[in-house]
Amino acid sequence: MLCVTIGCRTIPELVSEQRRLMAEGAQLCEFRLDYLDQPIDLEELFAKRPGPAVFTFRRPEDGGRQQVDEDYRRRLLVDVMESGAEYVDLEADAAAAIPRVGSARRIVSLHDFTGTPQDLPAVHARLAAHDADLVKIAARANCTHDVTRMLRLVRTASLPTVGLCMGELGTPSRLLAGRAGAPFTYACAASGQPLAPGQLTFNEMSELYRYDQIGPQTELYGVIGDPIGHSRSPLVHNTAFAALGLDKVYVPFRVPPDDLPVFLDDAEELGLCGLSVTIPHKQAVLSVITDADQAVREIGAANTLVWLDGRVYAYNTDQAAAIDSLVAVLDSDRIRTAPLSGVRALVLGAGGAAKAIVHGLHQAGAQVLISSRTHARAERLAADLGGQVVDWDRRHDEQVFVLVNCTPLGMSPHVAATPYDGSRLRPGMIVFDTVYNPEHTMLIEEARRHGCTTVTGVEMFVRQAALQFRLFTGLEPPLELMRSTLRSDDL
Repeated sequence: MLCVTIGCRTIPELVSEQRRLMAEGAQLCEFRLDYLDQPIDLEELFAKRPGPAVFTFRRPEDGGRQQVDEDYRRRLLVDVMESGAEYVDLEADAAAAIPRVGSARRIVSLHDFTGTPQDLPAVHARLAAHDADLVKIAARANCTHDVTRMLRLVRTASLPTVGLCMGELGTPSRLLAGRAGAPFTYACAASGQPLAPGQLTFNEMSELYRYDQIGPQTELYGVIGDPIGHSRSPLVHNTAFAALGLDKVYVPFRVPPDDLPVFLDDAEELGLCGLSVTIPHKQAVLSVITDADQAVREIGAANTLVWLDGRVYAYNTDQAAAIDSLVAVLDSDRIRTAPLSGVRALVLGAGGAAKAIVHGLHQAGAQVLISSRTHARAERLAADLGGQVVDWDRRHDEQVFVLVNCTPLGMSPHVAATPYDGSRLRPGMIVFDTVYNPEHTMLIEEARRHGCTTVTGVEMFVRQAALQFRLFTGLEPPLELMRSTLRSDDL
């Protein structure tokens, strides 16, 4: 179940917001009494509220909005319980001082905005000792392993427990809380209105991730990267899972480079079945794999991991997706023969995506040039896979038929950036930008103005995601749905 946190200045606003959320399917709301103007008319609130709620009044040190006299705060919470609240949330010291009254279920909680306590079971026991019906621990995640520890606590606790990690690193704990056995987790009412760090919106939780359908048997997939907030992989894969009625969920994991080894060690405990892999992990993940397909072995980078029967299989779907995207825009005569044989292609960048595309172009018989802002990386890529290195400052001097951007230049939010001077583009060129957010990058717009044929990152993204979907599920992906979903997401 989702509990939607509401913070409003007045009781009519709070009641109106709960009524709106209940109309959209919310079953439980949290009333943040510290957001209401003082004094609070509980008689009006209980008379007008349309549904059940968790009542809490946070102090500033616990993330609250205002400081009031502590005796007043505690008396108010007692009055809340006596008025018929379904749940009341109390910090340990308040719970120790406030006796059980009424029928309200007591949530005894801890909020730590600095980090996740090392001994979570001991903290849990201390909270549970204060006549708790439920325990809640909300703590900032400072590493990805904090999420694993928190979900382990929820799964093994003897008392119903809401355990979540705050901040972007902690997002998976919010999404997987119910899968671990938590009675509910928290969401915010609307975008731009989180009342705790890292809260997702009710609509995201209920519609995109289908939170209330996630159970202990739900198969877990996800994407790892750093950063990860821009990724549209959860949107595309979760939409496809829902369309086919699959009991699977796809979650974003922000994994800083130093956290990668521990995160992959935690994969079995988390119950991961498959992962998409993005910047900067496409090469580093190779240290944990058991088996790799030919493309991964030759490229030295993977964008897909699958756990099966105790083994970890690595794949690279970028290569096939990129070449298929290019071939799709070629004229029919060329497609019937050797589509890219002899074509001069300039690849900008030397990271994981560039490796896959350089390898694919070579396999197709193209003449490949590589240019990177870090010259040494271009040289290493050319040494590994072949190709001619071009100095970044000389990249415009080459006459090429295909230009491929594999750098992040132009990616949101830096949408004004471009890796190539538009005035140097020529009619008839094929310009392929692997950036998909936004789809119409500055490079793509300039290419269209200069009469070039363009391939956007959306096409490659959808094709590689479709190949991943097949690897994850063994089923044919709903390709057109995945494409239209991505394009309708305000890219």
